[in-house]
Amino acid sequence: MLFLRESEYKWEQLNQDVRNDELTAALKDCGLSENLVPFLIHRGINTANELSVFLNPSLEDLHDPLLLHDMDKSIKRVQDAVMNDQKILIYGDYDADGITSTTVMKDTLELIGANVSYYLPNRFKDGYGPNLAVYQDMIENQGVQLIITVDNGVSGHEAIAYAKAQGVDVIVTDHHELPDTLPDAFAIVHPKHPESNYPFKELAGVGVAFKFATALLGETPLELIDLVAIGSIADMVPLVGENRSLVKLGIDMMRQSDRVGLHALAELAGTPLQEINEETIGFQFAPRLNALGRLGDASPGVELLSTFDEEKAAALAEFIQTTNVKRQEIVSEITEEALKMLATEQEQPMNILVKDGWHEGVLGIVANKIVKTTHKPTLVLTRNSDTGIIKGSGRSIEAVDLFKLLNQVKDLLLGFGGHYMAAGLSFEADKLDLIKDKLNQILRASDIDLSQKDVLVIDESLHPQEISITEIKRFDSLRPFGMDNPIPTVRVVGNQINQLKQIGSDKSHLKFELDNSGSKLDCIGFSMGNQLTELLDGDQYEIVGQLSINEWNGRQKPQLMVKDFKVDGMQILDIRGKKYHASLIQNDSCINIYFDEKFKDSYTDLPNLLWFNDLSADSSYQRQLTDRSIVILDCPPSMEVAEELFSYCDLNRIYIKADVDFDHYMQGIPNRTDFGKLFKVIKQFPTFDIRYKLPDLARYLKIDKNQLIFMIKVFFELGFVTIDDGVMSMVENPTQHPLTDSKEYQAYLKRIEAEKLFVYSDVSDIKKWLLLQEEAR
Repeated sequence: MLFLRESEYKWEQLNQDVRNDELTAALKDCGLSENLVPFLIHRGINTANELSVFLNPSLEDLHDPLLLHDMDKSIKRVQDAVMNDQKILIYGDYDADGITSTTVMKDTLELIGANVSYYLPNRFKDGYGPNLAVYQDMIENQGVQLIITVDNGVSGHEAIAYAKAQGVDVIVTDHHELPDTLPDAFAIVHPKHPESNYPFKELAGVGVAFKFATALLGETPLELIDLVAIGSIADMVPLVGENRSLVKLGIDMMRQSDRVGLHALAELAGTPLQEINEETIGFQFAPRLNALGRLGDASPGVELLSTFDEEKAAALAEFIQTTNVKRQEIVSEITEEALKMLATEQEQPMNILVKDGWHEGVLGIVANKIVKTTHKPTLVLTRNSDTGIIKGSGRSIEAVDLFKLLNQVKDLLLGFGGHYMAAGLSFEADKLDLIKDKLNQILRASDIDLSQKDVLVIDESLHPQEISITEIKRFDSLRPFGMDNPIPTVRVVGNQINQLKQIGSDKSHLKFELDNSGSKLDCIGFSMGNQLTELLDGDQYEIVGQLSINEWNGRQKPQLMVKDFKVDGMQILDIRGKKYHASLIQNDSCINIYFDEKFKDSYTDLPNLLWFNDLSADSSYQRQLTDRSIVILDCPPSMEVAEELFSYCDLNRIYIKADVDFDHYMQGIPNRTDFGKLFKVIKQFPTFDIRYKLPDLARYLKIDKNQLIFMIKVFFELGFVTIDDGVMSMVENPTQHPLTDSKEYQAYLKRIEAEKLFVYSDVSDIKKWLLLQEEAR
């Protein structure tokens, strides 16, 4: 089987033949399909008890917050602060997890009558985590006597040491990776603390804040659990164990919440709060909250989630919406600039893109888009011309641990942090070239296979006829989906693509219908608009994605949200008779072949331009055609030439343009009467100046000028006439030959045959002919 369009991911199909009688019986008791058994087993659910907790988590499933390290002493310290009316500062973070963490802590402390304020650091002015200058101002000028960090703190050594020296206690609540040395704080509440016995290690920052609130209040504050769901989903923590319980309970609470800020956000998202799920939160709420900190001050997020004033909530939500739209525009602009830069950069194992003035707050998003386009680890950086500092973000692929990679050049950096797939860094501008060279040298010297694809796990293979609304709804019991509990991914096979089109204001998305012998499934491919040509033709289509329900005017239809696809068989892409197709064939994967030298000037702006005569004479050119797409720019002069060309090629993807300067097939070959009329004129005018009188002769004979030239060439080749300095003269008593002896005549017939196939036949006929060539090899 030929694969015309290879998958972007390495597909791994999970075994669907696993069985578990206990789970089967438990599912039946719950009124659920036994077909869910393989999905549950692959998610670590093997017993009826585990299934019960998974499907119906309750408050009893939450762990005792006092098991967290330093929780008991922290609670006592806060109680003392409240009793003595000490000023408490909540020091948060600028992302959605930090915003919700701050809100949870603020609402809790206000509930017990604390004298509390909060501060969210500015990404650009303060940076991430405890900032010394802010701590100094809060302690010296604002009179703060106790600081509680949320969603940050374990790396804040300098600021925390300063606070301690001033007699101000700092309680750190955090969930980020622990450094080798912890700060000298009054308390560190962290699920991964080496001295902690807490059973679950993967809480989000807001999860830790919620546990703190539970311990402080002596009961679970259900009215705050909706915020835990938002922060946990936004921070993409694993939705298993306690996180799953918190998020599922939080979503249930959110659907009946009176929090006016959430209603305002839901209205912007176009989804009633009572209908929201983890996808609404992840794709609608979280990006809007994150946009605040990416572009400026994140405090309006806390105000929105705290207010009881509907008018204020509406105004704040509108401000957040405007900020998010601006963020999207900035991301789009920088991504476009970065992709253009890539086109001019020398090929390297790692993309390292730098430009003055790029907005620092969105560079991680841009880096992620570049990684998806190039499948290479990527740093997207901005240079501050005033300070001479370069800062930015990186994203990686599964084959490259970005944190370890940057750690190997840490001596050249002012600072860096992150994890396997993402990182932030800063360094002095004069070290840019050295850092570029070292990172690329490390990758080149490593055993890492950069061509290795990321893995895409496929839960199930289906045919379109097997997919229904009921089939899709069976997965609802597995919600909420997220990290370590992904939405099931299915592979669907079809033999035809219908109604293929680009959609969206910028045509950046794809919509099509997958057809398998009459059974059809609607498909949407977000950010796949540039791959439209990949689906134009094929023998079989394998589409991988997540099933969803599209509802329009009260009517529900299954649809597949496309993640990846593969096209099998031979692919013929028809670009005949259309305007210039630079977007289709102007790329390095295509070899553009022309036959007639007259066309060369028309194609000079195309890359990889190759004249067939050069190709035929040089085996090194022929080797270039292996695993490449072929573009037939003009029509081959004969079927023999076409056969020779395709003998050098892998017959996988072929673009047919087939330009002609004269339409031999439609004009047809002049008949014997036409030749007789010309010969009669030659006898009447034995010498004839064809340089100047050819158009007059064509009109007199009522023959196309190009055909007349062809006829004269045939007579000249057969010795019926001579041509000297543009003057045609009749030969007396020439040797008689049939017209078909002329090579010109034979070539004309061959052009008619070639044009019939390549210019006028359906793509299906061209494919049939090419398949015959494949079989004949």
